Amino acid sequence: MSETQQARTTVSNPVIPGFHPDPSICRVGEDYYLACSSFEYFPGVPVFHSRDLVHWTQIGNALDRPGQLRLPLDSPSSGGIYAPTLRHHDGRFWLIVTNVSADGNLLVTATDPAGPWSDPVLLPGVRGIDPDLAWDEDGTCWCTVAGVSQIRLDPTTGETSGPSRRLWSGMPGAKAPEAPHLYRIGDYWYLLIAEGGTERCHGVSIARARGPEGPFEPCPANPVLTHRGTDHPVQNTGHADLVQAPDGSWWMVLLGVRPGGGTPGWHVLGRETFLAPVTWADDWPVVGEPALDLPAPPWPLVPGPVEPVRDDFDRAELRPQWISLRDRPAEHCTTGERSGWLTLRARGGSLDEPDVVFVGRRQQHLTCEARTLIDPAQGRGGLAVRLDEEHHYEIEASEGEVRLLTRIGPLRTVVASLAVPAGPVVLRLRVSGAPPRDARTGPDLVALGIEEPDGTFTELGTLDGRYLSTEVAGGFTGRVIGMYAASGTVHFDWFDYEPLTP
Repeated sequence: MSETQQARTTVSNPVIPGFHPDPSICRVGEDYYLACSSFEYFPGVPVFHSRDLVHWTQIGNALDRPGQLRLPLDSPSSGGIYAPTLRHHDGRFWLIVTNVSADGNLLVTATDPAGPWSDPVLLPGVRGIDPDLAWDEDGTCWCTVAGVSQIRLDPTTGETSGPSRRLWSGMPGAKAPEAPHLYRIGDYWYLLIAEGGTERCHGVSIARARGPEGPFEPCPANPVLTHRGTDHPVQNTGHADLVQAPDGSWWMVLLGVRPGGGTPGWHVLGRETFLAPVTWADDWPVVGEPALDLPAPPWPLVPGPVEPVRDDFDRAELRPQWISLRDRPAEHCTTGERSGWLTLRARGGSLDEPDVVFVGRRQQHLTCEARTLIDPAQGRGGLAVRLDEEHHYEIEASEGEVRLLTRIGPLRTVVASLAVPAGPVVLRLRVSGAPPRDARTGPDLVALGIEEPDGTFTELGTLDGRYLSTEVAGGFTGRVIGMYAASGTVHFDWFDYEPLTP
């Protein structure tokens, strides 16, 4: 262990920041793999790898082909792909997930979690979101869904057998029993669920039984994790999964949010993936605090590759971090038309439209800056920060002009415009903290404008970030920052994303 690792007593939570909700985890040898929800974005279900549970690198997306993922262009934001379960069994990786906008529950497999993943097996007999997979000693596969109910499943054919059975629905009176995960640990089968809804009352509860079919007895300390009714900086904690490390210790991954500003608090990055330690007492899990500064695990940390600030679009395929809305047809999005440039050809006329051509990445830091060089000679497009079709800010360029546009609910406004020389222009946005004012202070500020040839930032406007928050817009996603085409064809030479604070 290096001196730096020895001196490092805490690590930062969330371990996967930004819009990465509903984490599901499994371990194979010394390696951990994790998958998250992706909703209306294509490709779907980001897949991550780690050697230490702290540093995670995205290695692909499980649903990265049109034949695997159908998201109709009229499917709503926060529709699409809901919570996956990722498991390793019998030498293969298995991923089960729900597409609420088409096809329902489906299952894909892979020998390499980086892909390729198989074509989906559809599961018409599995009814309910948040499907889970667990195998018992005789090889029977059990699929458990939100509600919480269970059915026998042949994961190779998708066929179910026997009736669906209710198992256990959490604490009396708690709404939305969901996110079930079934495990065999020691002498018991454990059923872990989320309850209370994925907002401020979110929590994690658990029950156990001698067999996978129950009957299940609830833990007397339920909920085993919740931050409801507290002023903890991490809220909405829930939708968890358990994993055992090679040293025998247990850990939990879960979603949470980091509200900012005054009352009621606004979270803008979406639901993020946090880590918490787990111990055991009387054969029940005891969950430690998912603190922002988490005590470091007792093994050497293994940082992954550092994500570059700039993408020069010099690859034939986009990196797995780039996501688009509902689909990504090659005729509308390519790096092959102009070498070293990303070319976007418009379909929808603005970010108000569900079929707009958009390529973005999740905002992962509370303060950050994004820049891109656009050539709008043949069209109109720009740089945007998006929550959904009704909540977005963008700086848009056409030949000789840039405009700052906002969409907040039913209101669409041109905030400012500026004449610029014809030719390529650098568009820039900056997300920074909002100076405290009173209880109405928003979570952050979003400044948009252009970068002059000497590097000066000429702002067209600074906007209140609360209107791009889940508490205002609703839904299950978080901010995504990226490039779009609104008419004609626009080219982007590069894109920079950089945190302003660690």
